[in-house]
Amino acid sequence: MAEVTVDDVQEALENVIDPELGLDFVELGLVYDIAVEGEEVFISFSLTSAGCPIGPQVSEQMEEFVGELEGVSAVHPKLVFTPQWTPDRMSEDAKFALGF
Repeated sequence: MAEVTVDDVQEALENVIDPELGLDFVELGLVYDIAVEGEEVFISFSLTSAGCPIGPQVSEQMEEFVGELEGVSAVHPKLVFTPQWTPDRMSEDAKFALGF
């Protein structure tokens, strides 16, 4: 069985789209940390604002897309607000698309 890598997880997370901005969580810089421990994946992520209501939906999408990877038995998304997200965390492509 192939061991899943952080790159594999990051690629799967590119399918998690912010519905308001239409860009994925990786491009937006909302994925803070990915750790792979055996068959378990731990993901720390944030939202563009603390009042954003899509946290549970995002966690479900992360579990779904990362859980489909071969060699993954469990996905543990964790919503964090430290450090606070800023547009500086976005990729250059995302900044361009959103006019930053």
